[in-house]
Amino acid sequence: MNKVIGSRIKDLRINKKMTLKELSEKTDLSTGFLSQLERGLTSVATDSLLNIAEALEVDLSYFLLGTIKKRENFIKRSYERDIYKLDDSNYINYVLSNDIEGKEILPRIIDILPFSRGEIQEYNHEGEEFVYVLEGIITLFVNGSEYSLYPGDTAHFDGGKNHCYINNTNKMGRILLVNTRRDISSINNGRV
Repeated sequence: MNKVIGSRIKDLRINKKMTLKELSEKTDLSTGFLSQLERGLTSVATDSLLNIAEALEVDLSYFLLGTIKKRENFIKRSYERDIYKLDDSNYINYVLSNDIEGKEILPRIIDILPFSRGEIQEYNHEGEEFVYVLEGIITLFVNGSEYSLYPGDTAHFDGGKNHCYINNTNKMGRILLVNTRRDISSINNGRV
């Protein structure tokens, strides 16, 4: 998966006539790291990949589309869940759909590892975001405000607001996360 993501980053960067140095300046990631990432020699944290997506003017899902096995069936069995974990990340993502290309929502279950606080890096994106807490106590930051969410709690907000999720406890946290995208047809054009 690292090679696929790296290749997509490189292709987009070159198509936009952007140098590694320019991408580095836009993302605050070193040129050495970006070079290794483009060659598939290293992995990337979700928040860093989101910064790259924003700098290249695409949705985060652009890098993940096609890395997930596409099935003809519209039903996805629990044992068929595709898992993608971006190493050095505090999140393990489970894609809940067989085919996210051309769809308006991106449904996922996300496990948030214990003590994921670290540096709080809020991000934003087009569309809406809906979260339902399945397990654990999750801290949601939206535009700098902090909210504690417990099992059964939900939040629904504009993805354009700066936000992030962390787990300050010693137990795994699990959320159902559904994102919408306003201009889903532009995936095929390389811009979401």
